[in-house]
Amino acid sequence: MQVTLANWRTAPFNRWAFHHVRELVPSADIAHDPARVRALPRHEVDFAGIELDGFIQATDTDGLAIVHRGRLVFERYANGMTDETPHILMSVSKSMLGILAAEVGLERERRVTDHLPELVGTAYQTATLGHLLDMRAGIVWNEDYLASAGPIVEYRKATGWNPLAPGETPSDLKSFFQQLQKTEAHGGPVHYVSPNSDLLGWVVERATGRRYADLMSELVWKKVGAERSAYVTVDRLGAARAAGGMCVTLRDLARAGQWLIEERADFLQGLRQGDADAWAAGDLVPYFKGLPLRYRSQWYMLDDEAPLVFGFGIHGQHLFIDPANTIVIAKVSSQAPPLDAARIALTVRAVSRMRKLLA
Repeated sequence: MQVTLANWRTAPFNRWAFHHVRELVPSADIAHDPARVRALPRHEVDFAGIELDGFIQATDTDGLAIVHRGRLVFERYANGMTDETPHILMSVSKSMLGILAAEVGLERERRVTDHLPELVGTAYQTATLGHLLDMRAGIVWNEDYLASAGPIVEYRKATGWNPLAPGETPSDLKSFFQQLQKTEAHGGPVHYVSPNSDLLGWVVERATGRRYADLMSELVWKKVGAERSAYVTVDRLGAARAAGGMCVTLRDLARAGQWLIEERADFLQGLRQGDADAWAAGDLVPYFKGLPLRYRSQWYMLDDEAPLVFGFGIHGQHLFIDPANTIVIAKVSSQAPPLDAARIALTVRAVSRMRKLLA
């Protein structure tokens, strides 16, 4: 049962590793402000009709928190996780990055190379920040989480998430982008490329002249009213894994959703500008069958009578936000498969029932 850098994202090792990430991968603190903690008063609600305990078990949930009108109405933990334990967000980290990009004031129409001339001559030469934010950069890339070789494995080695093979030369995240040379037309269908988000993290640093973890702390985490500091994994040279390396407590993840409802309604409203046709022609549709979705600024939006905004990460990480009904649902998990369409559908159905009961 020894957890190592080679097995930490596979079951059953991930049940421990996902809330002990900094013991395996280097990290940088995202400080909170103890004087600005957002209150989450408890007010238990009976969810017996939804059988949440069965849902938690069926989806390998490590923590589930539900907030309604600013009150914590449900909270459960499993697999050794507690309310004090930061859990990895995987690609919900991208959604946190989307908030940070807005707080910094990145201009969507600016080219990547306006900030990073180092990338002239790469696949990103004519890409804009909007293309990165909306996953519409035409980078030739296969986001195959089960691949045992190829670019995605080299990417993980560059970020410090995979061990090097004997004799391999250490890489780093910023150097990795030089390997991405092939491109198709930008602005097409939603094409999911995690390195796009890490690149955005670099842009944020270059645009401000400040370190990613410090910016996330000042412009997001302290404003959220987090109760505890978070952290983000970094490569061997200190570059943040903005695409998936943020680790936070469950309650603080829920606080982020509540803050957006209370203080960043304009940001949530702006997510409606996501292109539904670009989503429908994109490569994530098979995992969200039948759902009318959009993707904008590293967030998903479900078109509904009361639109649902959410961040989503592999192995079952979620942050659902229902602004109209002031509902936030935070869920962290240690599912064995990275992507599981059946469990995604099960989660969406359960969230729908939770929303109906509370609304």
